[in-house]
Amino acid sequence: MENKKFDVVIIGAGPAGIFTALKLNDIRPDLKVLIVDMGRDIASRVCPARKTGVCAHCKPCAIVSGWSGAGAFSDGKLSLSDEVGGHLNEYVGHEKAMQLIEEADQYYLKFGADETIEGLDEKKIDEIAYEASKYNIKLIRCPIRHLGTERAYDVLSGMYDELIKNPNFTFLPMTEAEDILIEDNKVVGVTLKPFNKEAFTVTCSQIVAAPGRGGAEWLEKTIKKLNLETMNNEVDIGVRVEVPNSVMDNVTKALYEAKMVYYGDTYENKVRTFCMNPGGVVSEEHYENGLAVVNGHSYGDKSKWTENTNFAILVSTRFTQPFNQPIEYGQYVAKLANMLTGGPIMVQRLGDLLKGRRTTKERLAKSTTIPTLKTAVPGDLSFVLPPRHLTTIIESLKAFDHLCPGLYSKNTLLYGVEVKFYSSKVKVDEKLMTKVDGLYTIGDGAGVTRGLMQASATGIYVAETISKKL
Repeated sequence: MENKKFDVVIIGAGPAGIFTALKLNDIRPDLKVLIVDMGRDIASRVCPARKTGVCAHCKPCAIVSGWSGAGAFSDGKLSLSDEVGGHLNEYVGHEKAMQLIEEADQYYLKFGADETIEGLDEKKIDEIAYEASKYNIKLIRCPIRHLGTERAYDVLSGMYDELIKNPNFTFLPMTEAEDILIEDNKVVGVTLKPFNKEAFTVTCSQIVAAPGRGGAEWLEKTIKKLNLETMNNEVDIGVRVEVPNSVMDNVTKALYEAKMVYYGDTYENKVRTFCMNPGGVVSEEHYENGLAVVNGHSYGDKSKWTENTNFAILVSTRFTQPFNQPIEYGQYVAKLANMLTGGPIMVQRLGDLLKGRRTTKERLAKSTTIPTLKTAVPGDLSFVLPPRHLTTIIESLKAFDHLCPGLYSKNTLLYGVEVKFYSSKVKVDEKLMTKVDGLYTIGDGAGVTRGLMQASATGIYVAETISKKL
């Protein structure tokens, strides 16, 4: 790379990093901006499993790394409320958070997002919320713009094509940020290491660390190197549930994604539903250490829909001192599942779990819910999830069954483990800047956000700050 002097270096090419660059491109196109990512450029990101149904263990995983991060192959749900998808309003207030979300939404529309907004049938939503309240379930009202897996790829490709037109913009794929360089408590540069090449240093005065969930472990190590002050983040661990569309139609037809919150009866841990995919497919994704975790997606084109709906049920736990390893804890639980299956994702019928027995191939074959993840290995989640999590998940399924009759059924499929990786949250100011002048931490990996829209909004927000500083 000829030029090694930049104004801004963005670490991570997920939505947070991309939207930092997009906003800077609009308001300060004169700034020299570099984005680096451990994954490939978007045109080279191909997941063989999407066609073959079998994970090829690409390194790095095409699902979680590269241009647009996990968003390139995700279901592409854009939550149009600051109550969902992160903690941005805690830093900037409700009014500013909603303004940023609206601006991010306009970018998505500009690059081809569907203009349809789901979840606007207030009468039906009122009815669902009223019914939910009878069973101590909180329904989060949140309009959603659904990109769909195929359109998410096209939209995020368009953003790359727009940025690359600016000669001041550079993207380095397959490149790791080894060290952030600081002098007199100010950012001065970063050491970069392309795969299979020598490391080199670039200079800059502003660094935006936006590594996404796939880079949360990298951020945690970097935080320790720089001796930054942190706060423990929540650890979200659970399962992906799969049932026939008919079971979830009562809520998905009105909301598309029903975001429900429940507190377990026994332990009172918070449970939330996440990433609901009507007509969707359960999928497998891999992290750099070979860890396999479960996810799900659905297409915008309804002709590609399956007969099933899948969604995550996540149990949130906020640990106190001396615990400071949220990522390692999540990895530990997920590794147990991988160990028992020999690597792939585990699947179990709810009926078998309740009877205290393992799901076998023979028992799974009797299920009226046909699994969409064909590589999943039948097993027993009670050997994987801590009793606290397992009990809470079972209690929440029983409660949600009041809204979605048939959910608490013997043939409901549970895939494990679903984990959302967030590093310990770095202490930042109202501009999302750390105590190091010029170093910002944003997006999902930093624990500031938990979804595409708020991650995108943090990028816009930081870009506004940087444009005024330089």
